[in-house]
Amino acid sequence: MTTKVERRIKIKYRVRNKISGTTERPRMSVFRSNKQIYVQIIDDTQGKTLASASSLAITEKMPKAEQAAKVGELIAQKAKEAGVSSVIFDRNGYLYHGRVKQVADAARNGGLKF
Repeated sequence: MTTKVERRIKIKYRVRNKISGTTERPRMSVFRSNKQIYVQIIDDTQGKTLASASSLAITEKMPKAEQAAKVGELIAQKAKEAGVSSVIFDRNGYLYHGRVKQVADAARNGGLKF
């Protein structure tokens, strides 16, 4: 019997075998902990993180879903500064629902294409 974390890691590796970030379209990876949410834009060919944002930067109190939306806006803004307009979305084994979906929608509204 696999635990929830082991199941997520199996899904993550299955997805990562199929997708990889390039210089033209880097990978936007989302990590969700119980308290925070983190997003990185990664160029896998060079092994470099081009931009990152997390809910640690947000100081005011708000629900986690709103925090996730704020992080999505932040990553879209930082991606534009880094010269990235189009990314490949990596949900990292999480369901495309809730906070992960909030990040994706906010990043799309911020101008990222995926």
